[in-house]
Amino acid sequence: MPRKLILDVDTGTDDAVAIMLAALHPELELVGVTTVNGNVPVEHCTDNSLRTLDHIGRGDIPVYEGLQRPIVRRDFPVPRAIKKDVKVHMDELPIPPARSRKQRMSAPEYLVSAFAEARGELTLVAVGPLSNLAAAIAIDPNFVRNVPELVIMGGAVDKSNITPAAEFNIWADPEAARVVMEAGFERIVLVPLDATHRALVSLEQTRAMRDLGTPAGTAAASIIDYRINGYQTNQPTGIPETAPVHDALCIAYLVQPDVITTRHVNCVIETLGEYTVGRTVVDHEFRTKRAPNCHVAFDADRQAFVTLMTETFGRPHTSA
Repeated sequence: MPRKLILDVDTGTDDAVAIMLAALHPELELVGVTTVNGNVPVEHCTDNSLRTLDHIGRGDIPVYEGLQRPIVRRDFPVPRAIKKDVKVHMDELPIPPARSRKQRMSAPEYLVSAFAEARGELTLVAVGPLSNLAAAIAIDPNFVRNVPELVIMGGAVDKSNITPAAEFNIWADPEAARVVMEAGFERIVLVPLDATHRALVSLEQTRAMRDLGTPAGTAAASIIDYRINGYQTNQPTGIPETAPVHDALCIAYLVQPDVITTRHVNCVIETLGEYTVGRTVVDHEFRTKRAPNCHVAFDADRQAFVTLMTETFGRPHTSA
C-alpha cells in the first residue's frame, strides 16, 4: 500500500522537484499540497504548484493556499528577503500555465481536517517556512497528536544560506519553527543543509533526466539546471556544476529511509539572538540535558538520491 503524505511547500524550484517525486513515485500517494509564503510570495507558490501538477498529469491532486506572512514578524519579505541577484528561485516556473485551480479551504484548515480524518495513516512533509503548521496547531491542539511523522526540510548545523547562522526556511518564520519544534510531535525528522549538500545534483545528471523525454524529466532538468547556474554564480558548492535539491531529499527519505543518516538529538530554534535569529541549535555533542526531540540528518547518499529521482521521472506518465 502506498505511503500517504501531504506536502507543505513554498514553490520555488526544489519544491517543484519534490512535488513531482511525491506525485509520481509508485510507493507514495500525494494526498494534497499546501502552500506558504517563502521562496516567492504565496500566490506564486500556489500557481507554481498547480503548474507542476498539471504538467505531469496529476492535476487531480488538490492545492490549498496558506499564510501570506510569518505568524509574528511583519518585516518579511522586505527588508529580510534574499538578495535579488541570487537566482535560485523564480516567480514563475518554465512550464505551461496551470489549468487547475486552488481549493477554497485555507491550508491550515485543510491540514487540521485531513490529519483528523486520517487516523495516523498520513505523513506530513514540510519543505518551506513552518507558518501553516504553527497556524494548524493554533486552530486545533489535537493536530499534533494526529501527525505520526513530520519531515522538515530546514535548518543547519555547520552550514547556512541566508545569514551566517541560519537556513532560509527556519529564518523566514522562526517563531513558527519554534512552535512546531516544541509542540510535541511523535516523530520529527529534520533534513538540514548539512545533509542536502551531501546529495548534490550535477549537470551531467540533469542531462540524463532530460534524455528521459518525460514531462517530469524535462521539467526537473530545466529547474535543476537553473539552480546549478544560480549556485555557481552566487554560492558555489565546492563541486563544479552542481547544486542541492533540498526538498526532494525529504521525499526520497519516505521511500528509502537510508538515503539519509540521522542522529536523535535535541534541537531548539533561536528567535531572540541579535545575530543568530532562525538558528537551529542542534545539541549533537550532548552538551545539555535537554531530551532528544528530533532525528537530524547529517549525511546523505548522493547516488541513491539521484538514481531514485531519475528512475521515478522516467516512468511513463502523460500530461493532463
